[in-house]
Formats: sequence, C-alpha cells, structure tokens
Amino acid sequence: MPPRRPEILAPAGDLESMRAALASGADAVYFGLDEGFNARARADNFNLERLPETMALVHRAGARAYLTLNTLIFEPELPVVERILRQVAEAGVDALIVQDPAIALLARAICPQLELHASTQMTVSSAEGIRFARGLGITRVVVPRELSTTEIRRLASQTDMELEVFIHGALCMSWSGQCLTSEAWGGRSANRGQCAQSCRLPYDLMVDGQKRDLGDVKYLLSPKDLAGVRAVPELVDIGVHSLKIEGRLKGPQYVTTTVQGYRRWVDGVVAGKPDERQLASDLADMSLTYSRGFSNGFLAGSDHQTLVEGRFPKHRGLYLGRVRSVSGKEVVVTPDERPWTGALGLGGERPEAPGGQVSSPLAGEPTPADVDPRPGMGVVFDASTPEDKHEPGGPIFRVDRRGNGWVLGFGHPGPDLGRVAPGQRVWLNSDPSLARRTEGLLSHGEPEGRIPLTLKLSGAEGTPLRLHASAWGHEGSASSQTPLAPAKGKGLDEALLRDKLGAFGGTPFTLAHLDCSELAPGLHLPVSELKALRRDLVAGLSAAVERGPKRTVVETPVLEQVRASLLATVPEAPTEDGARLLPLCRNDEQLEAVIAAGLREVELDWMEMVGLQRAVERARAAGLRVTIATVRVQKPGEEGYDARLDRLRPDAVLVRHWGAMMHFLERPAGQPRPVLHGDFSLNVTNSLTAAHLLRLGLDTLTFSHDLDETQLFSLLDHAPAHRFAVALHHHIATFHTEHCVYSHNLSNGRDYRSCGRPCERHQISLRDRIGLEHPVIVDVGCRNTVFNAQAQSAASLVPKLLERGVRRYRVEFVRETREEATRVLNAYQELLAGKISPTEAVRRTAVHEQFGVTRGTMQVLS
Repeated sequence: MPPRRPEILAPAGDLESMRAALASGADAVYFGLDEGFNARARADNFNLERLPETMALVHRAGARAYLTLNTLIFEPELPVVERILRQVAEAGVDALIVQDPAIALLARAICPQLELHASTQMTVSSAEGIRFARGLGITRVVVPRELSTTEIRRLASQTDMELEVFIHGALCMSWSGQCLTSEAWGGRSANRGQCAQSCRLPYDLMVDGQKRDLGDVKYLLSPKDLAGVRAVPELVDIGVHSLKIEGRLKGPQYVTTTVQGYRRWVDGVVAGKPDERQLASDLADMSLTYSRGFSNGFLAGSDHQTLVEGRFPKHRGLYLGRVRSVSGKEVVVTPDERPWTGALGLGGERPEAPGGQVSSPLAGEPTPADVDPRPGMGVVFDASTPEDKHEPGGPIFRVDRRGNGWVLGFGHPGPDLGRVAPGQRVWLNSDPSLARRTEGLLSHGEPEGRIPLTLKLSGAEGTPLRLHASAWGHEGSASSQTPLAPAKGKGLDEALLRDKLGAFGGTPFTLAHLDCSELAPGLHLPVSELKALRRDLVAGLSAAVERGPKRTVVETPVLEQVRASLLATVPEAPTEDGARLLPLCRNDEQLEAVIAAGLREVELDWMEMVGLQRAVERARAAGLRVTIATVRVQKPGEEGYDARLDRLRPDAVLVRHWGAMMHFLERPAGQPRPVLHGDFSLNVTNSLTAAHLLRLGLDTLTFSHDLDETQLFSLLDHAPAHRFAVALHHHIATFHTEHCVYSHNLSNGRDYRSCGRPCERHQISLRDRIGLEHPVIVDVGCRNTVFNAQAQSAASLVPKLLERGVRRYRVEFVRETREEATRVLNAYQELLAGKISPTEAVRRTAVHEQFGVTRGTMQVLS
C-alpha cells in the first residue's frame, strides 16, 4: 500500500496568489485578514466581510482554507477577536492557525468544531509541548523550522498529533515566537506580524572587543532560503500531514512555481517514481522566481557553515558564474572551475570541516545546465561592496555560447557595465516565460472536478429512482418524478449510469464511487430525468461544500464567561511579603554581587551544567533560595536538560518553554515539585492566557516584552497582580537562534561536535549600523541569544506597579562584572524601598552602560 500523500499547503497573500495556488494543485491555502492578528501584516490579506466568498472559491477547488490568527493578543483586543472568531466560524474556514492560547480558548467556546492548528509562532517543539497544545484543543502542530527530519521522526513516534512541516521558502534566523528584535529596535513586534527583518541587515563581527575583518561578508544573520525537496521522501515515510510553503509576501508567479514543483515531486515520491530531471527544472524555476540561495535549512541537521552565505540579504536567483571580461555592451561569463554545491545554496568557497571532510548535502541544486540563459531573462551582478544598494543588472538582449560559458549582450535598459568587473558573480534572477505561464494558468478559470463524490442508487419497478450522494462530509439526495419501468433493452446498467449521472464537467465534483447494489436490474428511466437528478444533486451539494464544514456557532458573547471560568479555577497562592528583587545571574561574579547585596533569592542561567552545579552550591551555602532557568526551547531528544535540572533540586524553576512546563507539572501524585515561574518567552499578553497557565499550575508569570505600559496595566485589570513578575532591568533577548555565530565565524565546524567550542575562549558581539554592539551568548544547548546592547528599565513604572500589587521585580545580567552588578542591585534595592526616585535609579544604573538605559518596550508608542 503506497504511503499517504501529505497535503501541499500554499501561501496566499492576496487573491491572485490564492487563485494561482488553487490552479496549481494546492491541497490547502493559508492566509490572513485585513483586520490583522496575523504574522504577515504587510501582505494584502483578505476582507472579513467577503470571507464567505473566499471560502466558496477555495472549497470549489477541492482545497481547504486555513486562516492565520497567529499573533499575540492584548487585553483590550479580546472583544474584537471574539467578534472575528464568530464571523470566521460562520464563514466556513476549515482551521485557524494560532499562536496565543487565548485565541484557542475563545474559539473553543464560540465554535467547538472549529479546527485549531498551533502556529510555529507558538514554539511547540517537543512531545511534552504537544501535550500542552492538545489541552487547548489543538489538532495539528506546525513544527519549528529548526527541527531535522531525524527529530521530526522522533517527535512523530511520541505523539499522534498531526504534524505540519515547512518545506520551502524564507527562513527566520530566530526561533519563531522568540524573536524580539523588531520590538526592541523599532517598536514593531514580530509577535504582532510586524517583523522589521533585522536579520537581513549588515553587522560587523566583534571578537573580544575587536572588529574581525570578514571582507564582503556583512549579513551575518541572513539565512539562505529553504528548499527541502530531498527531505520529502523521509517526511512522507514519517507520515507528516502537511508540507508548508512559506511566502505570503510573494506573488502569484512564486506560488505557481513552488506549488507545481512540489506537487509533482511529492506525487512522484509517493508513487515510487520520483523524476529527478523534472525536479531539477522545477528547482531552477523556483530559483528564478525568488531565492536568496537555496539550502536544506535545518532538515538535515545543523550546518553552521552553509546556512548563511553572508554577502547579500535579498533575491539572487540562479547562479550562473563569474565575469571573465567586459567589453562595450558584452559580458563574458564562465562557470566556476570548482563550484561548491552546498546543499541547494550557490557561490562561495566552503571551508572544509576538521579532518578535511565536507558534509554531504541533503539536497542537490539547480545549475545553468538546467536553465541556459536566454534573451529576456534578467541578470544581476554582485555589488562591489555590501553597502551598494543599487547593484547593476537588467535584461539580456543576446546570448552566444563560448566554450563552457556565455557572451551576454545588453542594451537599453540595461546594467551599468562600468560597475561590472572581472571576478564578480552573476545571477539569473528573472524569466518572463514564468510570468506568462502563471498568466495562462489563471486565464483558464477555476479548477474543476477535484472533490470526490460517492453516489448510491436504489429503486424497484414502480418506485422512484432514489439517489444519495456524499462529498466532503456533506450529503444530498434526490428522487425521480417518474417511477422506474421495465426496460426494453439493457436499461439502467452501470455504464449508462456512470455516463449520465457521473458527467460532472463544469462542477467541483468527480465521481469516485458508484453503488448500484440496491437498484433492481432491467429498469428504465428517461435520460432527461437522469440529468435533472444529477443537476439537483450538484446544486445542493455545491452550496453545502462552499459553506464548509458543518458546525454550530454560539451567538451570545462568551468572553466574560470564559475569563470568569478560568480565573475561578486558578489555585490560591501566597502573596509576597513586600516587593522582592530577583537577580538573574549568568556568571560567578554576578552571583557574588548578589550574595554581597544580602538578597534572599537568585535565578541562575548558566552556559554549562558543571558551572551551574557549583553556582547552586555556592548560592545555597549563602542562604539563598535558588531558581534555575530552563533552556529557552527544547527539541526532541533534549528532555535530559530538564532531568538534569531536577537533580540539582532547585527551590524553583524559571520555565521558558511549554515542554519544560509540562515536564515539571506532570509529576506523579505525591511527588513534590519546585515552584514554577513562567518566563517572558511564554508570551503572556492577556488575562485569558495568564489564567489558563496559572490554573495549570504555574505559580507566577512574567509579563511579555511585547507589552507597553498601557497594555500591561490593562492586563492587570483582569488578572491577579501578585502572580506576576516584571523585567525591571535587562538587556532584551532579541534573537534566539539555532545558528551558531561562533561556529560559523570562528571555526570550520558544522555543529557542536566539530566546532571546537570557540564560545569557551572568545566573546562575540554584533555591531549594527549605528555602532551599537549586541552581545551574543551561547546556552547549554549551543543556541545563540543576541542581547540588545542597550539596557531597558521599567523603573518609572515601579510606584504604579507596587500600588497595583506586583511584588516580583527581575534584574537580568548578561556580561556585567561584579562591580557593575553591585551598582545595579543597590540602585534597585533602594528604589523598591522608596529611598530613591525612579529617575535616580536609572541614572545610577546607567553609569556602567556603554549605550545607556532606555524605557524600551515599556514606553507607550504612538
């Protein structure tokens, strides 16, 4: 029996892209609303009032429609979200893709049958995390792009949850749902669909305080695009339910080439007849429509030497070769003598890994052999410097073959060949024939005949012919006006019935099964009446299919009832006896400063476990309550991290991901557990999510860094203030990434097994365009966190927070010395004691800060 074919899920940023996806054979499309609350606010998106029409279009094509409501929700927005959810359920959307638990909680109250998918923004990355999602009514998880096929297989073996895997498109440098760069640096939150693409900006590499010259490599955090074609056979074997194409900011041409290419490849893999030649051609087309250079992403595991090319942050296309000479309007281009085909990426010399071994890529790459340059195609020449925003490029007017290369002739308009020199790389970056292909596809109208229909007939002489049809969970029936009569010839045999009743041309249906077992033989009915019966059935079933799944929608408001029900089940917890300063330390010097300050509690976040154990022992010896922070994310196979924390027997755990939360909550009856504090990375921005997590068993929560002052106090209007901590002083954790900047830039190793651990000998920072240097810290899982250069302080809010009942105030250190940590702790101790003003506290804490202290995310933005 052949394996089940996974769904091809296509992006739809606008109506034309949606039509292109459906015409190209997508099984499902995903899209957002004009009203927002989706992770691609800059896409054109779709109108809520016209959503029933959109659903009808999708369903007629035999596809499913998934709506993205995958952002965090602020307290004042909950009534708006409730209204949207009600309209969405009534419109017939097949599933919601959600990040915030609050949306899942509301959706279940409004329409229990509405399918819910956990967005990759929810950062569900382990079987334990999936158990949390299941409790919200989630039926599918979009796994993080950081998981390899091996890890996805392991995850699939640990759960029966449907899994959806990103297979193609742009990669985020940060773990989805854990990127705060846009919020920290521009006041536009990626968790609110307003990513500023800080990963696509140039940075200088600072090693131990000195700039490291990397030549023309400037885009240190800009990954290549994902093309996971070679992972498809294993993903099919694993049984993943959906293969997802990224690209709601791309156009119809991109959607057409990717959907058609993956549909052909997946069908071939499932049938056991993969067509390598067709795949090469399809990959070339995908490169020409949009590519920053293709890679495996993380599907083959970490490879820190190939994920980031570093020389450009935008579309390049299909690599052609290097300029050999320039003369007049002609450029001679030859392929590289020793091209490196790193994964699907192109260009550049790949350093060898230790031992001289180059890892085998999971995927092959398109080459000029697959698409020769032709007149009309566009080319771009690499800029001479990374700062050059206007790279030379333009359409080819003439192509002549010369040896193993080409002579490219240009005209007007054309590139400024005065800026093109021998050695520069050349890329084919457009092909008008692909645009014409898409236009032709769309001109054919809507797809037909994609919904399988089962037809059952019954009847006997003297009774009407009765038809019962079912399609996509909908049923219809019809009976003839004329009774069945004896036939003079063959009568209503199966061939005739298939011909007349199964002629579904011009409709969404195709006859999948005809059951005549309950129809007496040798009977007759006029052909005209058979056709009329078919038309009646089609009309009724078409309307039902267009409306979408059968479901009930609660019409009365549910928000207050849901909130009250959640809060009523939150266990009581003791109130802190006065305000408490919570220092989070990352090294021994900072811990010594905490001990000297006479504080009662410390939070420890160590890079390695041996040092952590010594720190726990030192803190306990000083009489401190010890809280240990978990890693920020956890992949399948990494469950041992939580077990190792368990063995240190902390008084409390700072929980940073859903898997760790479930690990510590799911203790056998009678087995004690530590106090559990939820960290900012759980993204709590409203009272529904807060109450749900508190009732599950978390003792306290940390306000999300996405909240400003107004949003924070709106949340406190509906949640118990004494159950919250606020980040009083910290360098916001901007990127949290699987890619290791240390390994990529200071070694030739592809992962932690071959990198030589330069992170233990050096300190890296990334210097941005305005001179701020952002520290890069490695955690115990070898993931990198880029911290904001500027410290943020919520000191100005302390009087109001104290008045509202907030008792826990965290101060996080990154690379502070003992002296610097002491100064910060003393200032905030005096602030909480009412001995100095917020202004004075900020002044004193800013003394050691090279780039100053700001209000950061606590500032109300206009």
